[in-house]
Amino acid sequence: MNYKISQLTESDRDWVRTFVAEHWGGESIVAHGSRYFPQKLPGFLATTRRAKRVGLITYVVENSACEIVTLNSTIEGEGIGTALVKAVKEESLRLGCLRLWCVTTNDNFPALIFFQKCGFRLIRIHPGAVERARLIKPTIPLYGLESIPVRDEIELEIQKVV
Repeated sequence: MNYKISQLTESDRDWVRTFVAEHWGGESIVAHGSRYFPQKLPGFLATTRRAKRVGLITYVVENSACEIVTLNSTIEGEGIGTALVKAVKEESLRLGCLRLWCVTTNDNFPALIFFQKCGFRLIRIHPGAVERARLIKPTIPLYGLESIPVRDEIELEIQKVV
């Protein structure tokens, strides 16, 4: 499949809101005690030659660090997720960031594998973080992949993004 990666535009915002609600159980994301609204964040979109949206990544930059907030590809095995991460990595370099990082949950083995293949390292486990996040966003499921209780956040990073 051929696809292109482009920056999100204002005309994509309603789609992002709907897409995130469908894939993340609501319009907001909660990680490390912070609530994010991806439709308001910068990001990149993967689209097919026929303009079908097949991937999304959003991020936030603070204190010379770039955090990936959401990453989704609706088609696996085509390199879409990798291309989206590469786009954010390049943007974070352009912005002078020294760190690219993300958070996932203890049950999300596919994300842990994927991000490590992209060069990220596991750096911290935050026990009970998801349980606390449910106080902000009660729709976070109690059980995730393989019926594993979702309790903890795992932080991954690439330092000195290159």
